[in-house]
This record gives sequence, structure tokens and C-alpha cells, in this order.
Amino acid sequence: MGKLFDEEEEEFDIAAIEARHAQTEALEAWEAWEAEDGSGEAAAAGGSYPASDWEAIVEAVLFTMGNSVELRQLAVAIDQSEDVAKRVVERLQQRYRQENRGMQIIELEQSYQMATRAQFYENLIRVASAPKKHVLTDVVLETLSIIAYKQPVTKMEISRIRGVSSDHAVNRLVEYGLIYEAGRMDAPGRPALFATTEEFLRRFGVGSTTDLPTMNPEQQEEILQEVEEELQIRLNENQDAAEAAAEEAESEEQADANHQD
Repeated sequence: MGKLFDEEEEEFDIAAIEARHAQTEALEAWEAWEAEDGSGEAAAAGGSYPASDWEAIVEAVLFTMGNSVELRQLAVAIDQSEDVAKRVVERLQQRYRQENRGMQIIELEQSYQMATRAQFYENLIRVASAPKKHVLTDVVLETLSIIAYKQPVTKMEISRIRGVSSDHAVNRLVEYGLIYEAGRMDAPGRPALFATTEEFLRRFGVGSTTDLPTMNPEQQEEILQEVEEELQIRLNENQDAAEAAAEEAESEEQADANHQD
């Protein structure tokens, strides 16, 4: 007698199906609440809190934590999936922009942070001491640019590109919190590899290193030419200094010889 089903029946992941069903319910509840322009109450859907509370919860978490909060942590806070949490935080971002709030929510590589809007900074310093700002010299900025575009990169590689030792500039950038030691190269001596931090993204107003401006070939060629010219000038200055020092030493030797005679 034949069998109605194969012995090896397909196994269903009940937990995964239930999770997808709960996420669908949550998104439907959120969309329904959005359609009503956030008015009224929304019943809880696949979680512990009603959709009408999700924005308030995310806002409270971001305000309290101060630093950036990962998307997965926001999802845990509202007891929903990351997809739902992303929809919630994006709507909150939009509301802050539309209502011209003094605060904004910025995205930093799958993390979010509440921050003061830059245009109101001057108003803040009228009632508070200006925060300490680190002055980035041309040398430090040049070093930071190399790290930002070449990361992760070693001090030796930075110095090779700049043509001079970069230890001091790298140490300054670590002190300022703009770069950090991201690991070690698998090479003799295991030199440290440096990369930019979240503070770098905040200070320069970019959400990710992929958002850094790119140069067209003409600009790149022009910069390379300027660097080569500068290196040549330095080389000539060092050569002139060495020749002057040699001439001075020769004159002193000649003077000593004449004195002895």
C-alpha cells in the first residue's frame, strides 16, 4: 500500500514563521497608526508596548544614553524587530526636521544619536562656556585625511605618503578621539593599524566613511603634483643645509690649521 506522504517530510521552522507573522502584525499596526497621523491609541502588536508608545520609547532611550545607540538595541527597547525599529526612528527623525526642533537624530553606521542642531550652536555658547575645541593644524589634518581614506593604515604607511615622520600627529589624533587602534597587521613587529572613530564622523558631519567626498582625476593629479613639488623643496632645503654645514666645518678646520701654523 502506498504512502500518502514521503518519509522525509519537509520540516517547518515554527518559531521563524511566528516571528515573521509577529513582525507583519507589528508593521501593520505601525502603518495604521501612521495613517491616522499618530493620533489615538494603537494596540500592542507582537510585543509588550502599543505602537503609539514606540516613538516615545526610542526618544527616551536616545536622550538618556547620550551616545550613539545601535539599531538592535532600539529594537530591544520597543520589543520589536530591527525593521520595525528602523521605521520608528526614521519617522522620529522626520518629525524633528519638520517641526524645526533644536535637536536632531543622526545616523552613524547602523546606530543613532540625539544631537544638537549645528545651526543653534552660537545660541548655546551665549549661556554656557564654549566646549573645548581641539585645533587641528595642517599637519594633523593632512594625517587625518590619509587615515580617513586609507584606513586601516599603519604609521609607517602614513609617514611614507607624507614623506616625514607622523608619530606626533597620529598620537594627537588618538588623544582627540578622532582615530583609534583598530588592530594589528599580520607582519613582522605586528604594527598597529589606525582607523577613524564615530567622533570623526560627528565632527565632520558624515554618516559613514563611504560618504566622504571623492576627488576627480584632475584634482588628484593636481594634489599629487603639489605634494611632489613640496617634497622637492624640502629635499633641496635639506641639501642646501647639509652643504652649508659642510662648508662651515671645512672653514673651521682650515682656520684651526692656519692657527696651528
